[in-house]
Amino acid sequence: MINISKLYSGLASESDYLRYSHEESLGPVVVYNCTPRCNLKCVHCYSSSDSRPHDSELTSAQADKFLADLADAKCPVVLFSGGEPLLRSDIFDLLAEAKRQGLRTVLSTNGTLIDSHTAARLAEVGLSYAGISLDGPEQFHDNFRKTTGSFQATLKGIEKCKKAGIKTGLRFTITKANALHVPTIFDIAASSGVTRICFYHLIRTGRAKDLDAQTLSPQQTRQTIETIIQKTADFARESLVDEVLTVGNHADGPFLLLRMLKENHRGYEDARNLLLANGGNKTGQNIACVTWDGAVHPDQFWLNYSLGNVKEKSFENIWQDSAEPVLNKLRNKSTFADPRCLTCRWFDLCKGNYRFLGPDPDPKSWLNEPPCYLTDQEIRNSRMEC
Repeated sequence: MINISKLYSGLASESDYLRYSHEESLGPVVVYNCTPRCNLKCVHCYSSSDSRPHDSELTSAQADKFLADLADAKCPVVLFSGGEPLLRSDIFDLLAEAKRQGLRTVLSTNGTLIDSHTAARLAEVGLSYAGISLDGPEQFHDNFRKTTGSFQATLKGIEKCKKAGIKTGLRFTITKANALHVPTIFDIAASSGVTRICFYHLIRTGRAKDLDAQTLSPQQTRQTIETIIQKTADFARESLVDEVLTVGNHADGPFLLLRMLKENHRGYEDARNLLLANGGNKTGQNIACVTWDGAVHPDQFWLNYSLGNVKEKSFENIWQDSAEPVLNKLRNKSTFADPRCLTCRWFDLCKGNYRFLGPDPDPKSWLNEPPCYLTDQEIRNSRMEC
């Protein structure tokens, strides 16, 4: 995650300790895709979720044991996702158990199932944060989610969460079709009283693997990130946002710094040092994913490759396996990275988006996904000059 509001506008965040701390005793943030079921049919769903019943989910007892394992591994945050996590019948029990284990709980949801009763129960079990997905204005959102009425249902879910006292934010996945709606998302956030927005770069996995036509060109990506930066600055001045982040493409960090250099921004050195402290892309290090069937993955967009299964080994044993070849590459980026990345002056604060999209971890299958959009001139100078 690149915290635009912190780096560019100097806004403090309650999650700063996770991004910029040198606390080595902390385990990874874990995304728990607790069910593959969903009531919507989003065209960009990374987990290819649908409404069919599945018998592959961890049982309640298995999930409780897994959450205890996360506590033992000193996981600071568990993010319940899916599919739509509210379709899991024991979701409130699992959230309560995670809280009992000392884990900070976050919910990633489409928001359509959150009525007053559901919001009250989420508050009762101590949910720390609800991230609710929107794709743009009403007609676009409903078409993209293939469900008429989903936009209005989502807005009602946001309202119910806020009334229940749950910190709530918006989540937006950037595609070619909705990139021009970024300003609309800021406006919806402001009108809803939401002060946190996460913008996700599209990663071609799940149903999104068929969305090549929705992948932005480098110039379109640059323009979109410029818009996010500028809207963040404008809204920060009006105290309309607390936190604006981009997720999934760590080239956003160098791109932001390059803009700050051109502007002679007084916060440049602080921003650069924070990005260096963060250490760039930490997939397979500070972020992990466990799916409904217990499989462990390097992150939530890497469901094509399993590191092991929590039904067979503890999460910590899987995560600490130094012999696992994919984890070994991800934790030794200075040796294993895209060749272009290894020549980049920004490498130490970015580390690239190195992954493979199929099941084969052969070195020839690895690539930067999503692609780096920096020009050769922007990456050319020695690392020491950044």
